[in-house]
Amino acid sequence: MQQNNGLDKSQIISFAVLCLVLFGFMFYFQNKQSKEDAVKAQQQKTEQAKNTVKQTQASNINPNVTPNAIQTANLSNKELKVEFASLGGQVSKVELAEYKAYDHKTDNADLPLYLITKNNSNYGFQFKDKTGKVINTKDLVFAPTVNGNAVTMTANYNGAVIQFIYTLLPKYTLDFKVRTQGLAKITADNKADFIWDYNVRNLEKGRAQEQSHSEFSYAFNNYKDYDYDGRTTMEEDKETLNWIGVKQQFFASVIESKTGFTQSKGNQETVEEGEYLKKLNYEGFVQMTGSELNQDFTWYFMPLDLPLLKSYDKNFDEILPLGWSFIGWMNRGFFIPIYNFIASWGLTAGWAIFLLTILVKLILSPIMYKQHKLSAMMRVIRPEIDEVNAKFKDADPMKKQQATMEVYRKAGVNQMAGCLPALVQIPIFYALFRFFPNFIDLRGKGFWFAKDLTAYDDLIKLPFKVPFLGDHLSIFAIACTIVILIYTVMTSGNMQQPQQEGMPNMKVLMYIFPITFLFFLNTSASGLSWYYFVSNAINILIILVIKYLILDEKKIHAQIQANKEKPKAEGKFQKRMREMMEKAQEQQNVQQQQRKKK
Repeated sequence: MQQNNGLDKSQIISFAVLCLVLFGFMFYFQNKQSKEDAVKAQQQKTEQAKNTVKQTQASNINPNVTPNAIQTANLSNKELKVEFASLGGQVSKVELAEYKAYDHKTDNADLPLYLITKNNSNYGFQFKDKTGKVINTKDLVFAPTVNGNAVTMTANYNGAVIQFIYTLLPKYTLDFKVRTQGLAKITADNKADFIWDYNVRNLEKGRAQEQSHSEFSYAFNNYKDYDYDGRTTMEEDKETLNWIGVKQQFFASVIESKTGFTQSKGNQETVEEGEYLKKLNYEGFVQMTGSELNQDFTWYFMPLDLPLLKSYDKNFDEILPLGWSFIGWMNRGFFIPIYNFIASWGLTAGWAIFLLTILVKLILSPIMYKQHKLSAMMRVIRPEIDEVNAKFKDADPMKKQQATMEVYRKAGVNQMAGCLPALVQIPIFYALFRFFPNFIDLRGKGFWFAKDLTAYDDLIKLPFKVPFLGDHLSIFAIACTIVILIYTVMTSGNMQQPQQEGMPNMKVLMYIFPITFLFFLNTSASGLSWYYFVSNAINILIILVIKYLILDEKKIHAQIQANKEKPKAEGKFQKRMREMMEKAQEQQNVQQQQRKKK
């Protein structure tokens, strides 16, 4: 029997030592980072004591209106702080009071979280007067009046009165009513053009990741259907949109129309660097009755928290990109509830992910057992496979393949069974790829040296940028790559190498894969890297336990010999493969005979 290509006892000890080194490496950098954070915090306090707060002036959007003439009004509750500007009568500032934004200067989430500020959002209703002149409410000057939790913005235009009535409500909601009187005297339009320009502000650490999650979101068909667009021009000229929103990684700004937006279109432009991630422009029409604009709208400036989104009953939960179909179901029905249940025990986010990983491994353990039993059977029959390869070395490849399959069939080995674990883990991987960077409960939750498990850890900073890698190295990503390499070494020992010239060496490809994984994980959520580090470390332990404590290769060899003595029923898949090979062999023989005749 050929010698086992798995790890021996000395290699097991090496693996254990390596794990200890990795954990020691992590703890070292954790302590180093804690000291650096303390120094940064002290420096920040000193700077705050020296600097005075500067008042920000509104920019002069309308050249006919001076900054001093722009008035503001404010409303606030425990969730939102909203400012309204007299120019355009629009929302000029929105702060989510219970959340903080990431500060690239301090490497901490310690800034006020503004979805709207510094004129990054600009909207208004546009129509034509009877002379054909285009009028947009964003250019008009409104007078604000505050009454409790409501602000009424009033503007006059050629005798017509336009009022925007805003009422701040719970659950991140701002009621928005538009009322006009006398507008019919100056316009004959039966619909108004709603134009909204929005620049997405950078609020998170991972710029590229947040940028990829910034996009248009909208619902139609009486809130039943949902769609999004993150890369192309948006055109919905046939649908009536119930709401249109700009989604970011963890937050969204949404406006709902009670009668809907028609003939909607939009475009977007990616911003490579600076304060903003994307520029989005939207245009849609709302109905006017008798040339008067009396419509009800609602603004939502909300975190993408799944229970909150569901509570609105407006299909907002679709904004959260947890994956389509079965992928989304796994996140909504399994990963989120299980994580919340484990976290309710009072554990930190990192250890909750650790236990979640163990639970997933326990669920998949029967499949893994079958996989490693198949691997053991392949090791046992390897000498016979090598004999077939040697016997048919110079023969037709089809005959060699048929002989190889006959060995597998007699031994009772189903090669396709080894593909099952890989197929099962593909949807799990994609579900977690969606889960970690979009689950708001993990936002800002640190673990060891990773300050935010929804972003990458960049404790090791590089003095230059590496293509596809960035200007840092993630320790979690490096640790994950190392354990994947170890796992690859342990599972590739029995892989049959291609006998034909020009065929790729599968072992080499398997070793390249973990390296490419490093490039992917280095800028991904550190929670994902931590999950896969633990997952693959457990895989290695499971292999060692199965190999040395559970599976007995002598018994497996005896079982295979017994299988050979029994008349073996041919499975459907094996029958189809045999028939296909026989047919291919016949065609090849016919072609050879025709060549000889010529």
